[in-house]
Amino acid sequence: MISGDKSLALQGFLGSLPEPMAARLAKAVEVDRLAGGRALPHEMILGALRPALRRIAPVERTPAPLRLFCEPFQDLLTDAQPRTKQKGRIARASIPLVWNWLQTLQPEAAKDFTTGVKQAVLSYHMEEAQARAAEFWPAASAAILGALENDSSRKAARHALEGDLVLEDAREMALLLGAAPEIQELQQTLPRLTPQLTEALLWALRAIYDRLVESAPDAAPYVAVIAMNRLARPWEALKLPLLISRRTQDTLIASTDMGLVGEMIFGEIEEHATIIRAAKHPDFDADALVAHVARFAELSTGIVKEVEMRRDGRWGQRLMKDRSAVADVMEGLVRRGPKEILAALPTQRAGGFAGGPRSPDLTRAPDAEKSERALRYAKLVVGCKPFAAAASFGAAVKDTLDEVSANLKRYTEDLVRELRAAEGDKRTNAENYFAVTVDLTSVLFSAEEGEFLRRRGRAAMNVPAAA
Repeated sequence: MISGDKSLALQGFLGSLPEPMAARLAKAVEVDRLAGGRALPHEMILGALRPALRRIAPVERTPAPLRLFCEPFQDLLTDAQPRTKQKGRIARASIPLVWNWLQTLQPEAAKDFTTGVKQAVLSYHMEEAQARAAEFWPAASAAILGALENDSSRKAARHALEGDLVLEDAREMALLLGAAPEIQELQQTLPRLTPQLTEALLWALRAIYDRLVESAPDAAPYVAVIAMNRLARPWEALKLPLLISRRTQDTLIASTDMGLVGEMIFGEIEEHATIIRAAKHPDFDADALVAHVARFAELSTGIVKEVEMRRDGRWGQRLMKDRSAVADVMEGLVRRGPKEILAALPTQRAGGFAGGPRSPDLTRAPDAEKSERALRYAKLVVGCKPFAAAASFGAAVKDTLDEVSANLKRYTEDLVRELRAAEGDKRTNAENYFAVTVDLTSVLFSAEEGEFLRRRGRAAMNVPAAA
């Protein structure tokens, strides 16, 4: 048993491993777990490696029984734990409950599958392991759907699965397990992070969809959903419902079963919009907020490119509402930027005249809280610049950057002059304010300009540059 401190230290070390090394270690740990090894804390190691593994392009993982079981519905898995069932998303947390329940429904089949896969993998017969899974999937699908056929069996399932949410996840798993051959073909046709849905790929997806309409009609709409999760630009998956329905307007597509992929994209858009709307001054994480704005802008712009949005259409109205709400919040924060950034750089009137020019106020040291807040606002404004127009607050970003840039450059020039002449406490304060301006310059303009300003400061203070 590893102590708490050692466990944290080990997790920190594992989380910092280069991605290729993390992938090799994960594979070795998974093989050891499959072989029944007890010396290693398998789950802790794999949990620490998981962030690195997710950053890697599709990487070969050990085909353990549970991983093979999940293959047909792996593209629907989400780490989120929604309060209500979202069609097209299966919570990872549901997998252990469904897996354990399935073993009570088909104990012999589940045992044979697990034992067969382990033996095949440990003997390096990966094709045999895959064949075992192909045999098990339809049996698992039939067992799950059979257990949900009537009120009595559903009641027992609801108890075993701890509620309706996991029960509905199980139903969706079974639906895709039953369509596994077509799902596998789709996954092979469309590798993860496919850069573009070409005409040839689109028609290949259409062929898979048409076959599923005949063999498993309830699973057919998931072709577009799986494609969405495998595309670098997920909104391109809407080309499939457009091709199938021969419709281009959101009001028509949204009313069909193929509108599921659009609903899911809008669901993600609204998730980002909700987080953005919750951002308040002064407590916000600039990097996280920029990431949500970027994704919101990317998805909302992408879906408009694919579908003809009507202002009175269901999707059109949702998009207008979300864009308006996001624009209001972000414009308010961005327009507050000059006040918060310049508050970290106090000035005073020069001489005895009220209308005289202003110069840096060096009678007091920088306020650490104001300096930190200024940097957060600077990161927010600059980070949002590439996406602000798409999210309808581009003018606010431009105005803020223009105002802050002009004032910062003027303040910096005055401060460089003060560095040459100031003495005592004023000199110390000038140096500290100068450090703040260097940080702000690096964020607002570039790291190169920040370094150039730092060199100017050294020269003004007659401090030789580092060797």
